Amino acid sequence: MSKRTLALLAALGATTIYGINHTIAKGVMPAHVKPFGFIMLRVVGAAILFWGISIFGPKEKIERRDWGRILVCAILGMVINMLAFFKGLELSTPINSAVLVTITPIIVVILSAFFLSEKITLNKGLGIVLGFIGAVALILFGAEIRQDAPNIPLGNFLFVVNATSYGAYLIVVKKLIEKYHPFTLMKWLFTIAVIINFPITLPEFLEIQWSSMPLWAYGSIAFVVIGTTFMTYLFNVFALTELKASTVGAFVYVQPLFGILFALFSGKDQLTLIKVLATTLVLLGVYLASKKSKNQP
Repeated sequence: MSKRTLALLAALGATTIYGINHTIAKGVMPAHVKPFGFIMLRVVGAAILFWGISIFGPKEKIERRDWGRILVCAILGMVINMLAFFKGLELSTPINSAVLVTITPIIVVILSAFFLSEKITLNKGLGIVLGFIGAVALILFGAEIRQDAPNIPLGNFLFVVNATSYGAYLIVVKKLIEKYHPFTLMKWLFTIAVIINFPITLPEFLEIQWSSMPLWAYGSIAFVVIGTTFMTYLFNVFALTELKASTVGAFVYVQPLFGILFALFSGKDQLTLIKVLATTLVLLGVYLASKKSKNQP
């Protein structure tokens, strides 16, 4: 098997884990682990794993002038992003999260126009409008009466906050990725995230009843910490060694498909007409916003 094929499989594997995560994480919350308690487990677990694997990477020292950018990256990518996503998942549904998470490329286009002075073409502008309409449709009209989804509009809004925060993180972290090894970067980002998240997540973490938790819940927690937080990053790093960033990024379009299918097959969510229409608008918007123009290098 060629390295390129392995890289494609790695990118697909990361997307599959992300898609499945929407339902698996939702299944544990809030009965066994509340969302902020989950974040404590996630950042501490990832920090330990990245410090462990960093012995296989180069020994690098972070320059003093880069610590400010690293702090901003940790706040955007490992604090606001994670807290908003898991709180949103508690309040909303797996299908809604799988769809709304994919507006990140649209957010990147908008933020790049503001902060990096990148031009918004007609295609990108149309994509932004369609994606926005789809997202707003899910937030305002995607609400069903469900016991496990107590506030779907607020949950869906938090998914948009999550996507915006992550989109900003991707822009800010770009210079650091070019300068430092991924292992070096991630171990420090997650260490800072542990410190910032600690006072916010500790109360819900202390509420976890480990002794009465069923075995399947332990498995779900392990999947989120090891799979969604650690393995997906390693898979994407390997994929980027053989594939263009735009190719790896394109796999985001597949995430709603895996997320929706897994949610439906596991009986944790159901399709409605508004979800189908909103999903179509969001994906079409993301495609147009991410598509390169003919004269763009």
